[in-house]
Amino acid sequence: MLDMAGTTVSDGGLVESAFAAAARRLGADPEPMLPHVRATMGESKISVFRHLFGGDETLARRATAAFEAAYGELVTTGAVAPVPGAADTIRALQEQGRTVALTTGFARVTQDALLDALGWRGLPDLTLCPADAGGRGRPYPDMVLAALLRTGAVDDVRHITVAGDTAYDMLSGVRAGAGLVAGVLTGAHDRERLAAHGATHILGSVTELPDAVDEAEAR
Repeated sequence: MLDMAGTTVSDGGLVESAFAAAARRLGADPEPMLPHVRATMGESKISVFRHLFGGDETLARRATAAFEAAYGELVTTGAVAPVPGAADTIRALQEQGRTVALTTGFARVTQDALLDALGWRGLPDLTLCPADAGGRGRPYPDMVLAALLRTGAVDDVRHITVAGDTAYDMLSGVRAGAGLVAGVLTGAHDRERLAAHGATHILGSVTELPDAVDEAEAR
């Protein structure tokens, strides 16, 4: 289970830019909102907007739609790129006989725009967004467990590896019972925060993951 933005994908800060654009489209000042946006990187976007707009579901849905539209527009500018070595890492894991799922806190339309921009259609075995797991994204374990159920790749949650760049990635892996929960330092949160939220491994980038999985299996 590999996260996208910040873990396998470098988007040059487009998430914050899209949040700011969405807030402005609703007539709100984005500056007071950005600390919460940074703190909750990895969470499903509608959940973030529900918090920011005091639980107002109508505003949250409007803001989410504006965010997805803004991010989709920004993706077409060519600002997204794979984290160096990410595609080769996915292939290496698959060559080891592993099933690879890419997950995101974005809506399906945004995830698909990212996959298209990167030319990654067909690269992972599975792609999941919160809607694919009943609507609950991170820090809930639902996407991890949905991947297990959809692929049938393993018969024990302890044989799942979760990798991501945010505290919420770590929490979702821990809550799902994943045996290896790897925090990577190419994205939103630092070593201390990843470790505090349950990371079993801290990696410089996702390219270190195949070796870490091999070593964990050997133990």
